[in-house]
Amino acid sequence: MNAQDLPSFTVHDDVPADEGRMVDDGLGRYNESAAPLHEVRPLSCFARTASGQVIGGAVGRTWGECCELQQLWVEEPLRGRGIGTRLVREFEHRAAERGCSTFYLETFSFQAPGLYRSLGYEPKLELHGYAPGIVKYIMVRAVARAER
Repeated sequence: MNAQDLPSFTVHDDVPADEGRMVDDGLGRYNESAAPLHEVRPLSCFARTASGQVIGGAVGRTWGECCELQQLWVEEPLRGRGIGTRLVREFEHRAAERGCSTFYLETFSFQAPGLYRSLGYEPKLELHGYAPGIVKYIMVRAVARAER
């Protein structure tokens, strides 16, 4: 490669929309060609009041034997009443019906690592270096086939 063919590089403090879309699209095309991503299936579970108002939810996806819990939320005044536990367990139950036996998630130290530990999730990776005192955990719970 001669000097005139070398690429130039730019660094941004944001993500320009067109360039970000090009990266997303290019990565998406590559990933689709390399893996059966059409098998990734969304999954969600919601807690509602008697009137139907959502007061909590679990959102994620399954792929093969793996289930990723991407988001868990419960209305702040209702936390500590078992709603989060029930959401996770219902979410996992449906994932197990799909054949999942490995459950994983990411959570920060200011979120719910204690809840996830109480549900059998174990930290497999701790990332330090965010804001002072904040840790990001990658947590996993593997279930024996007999438990599903």
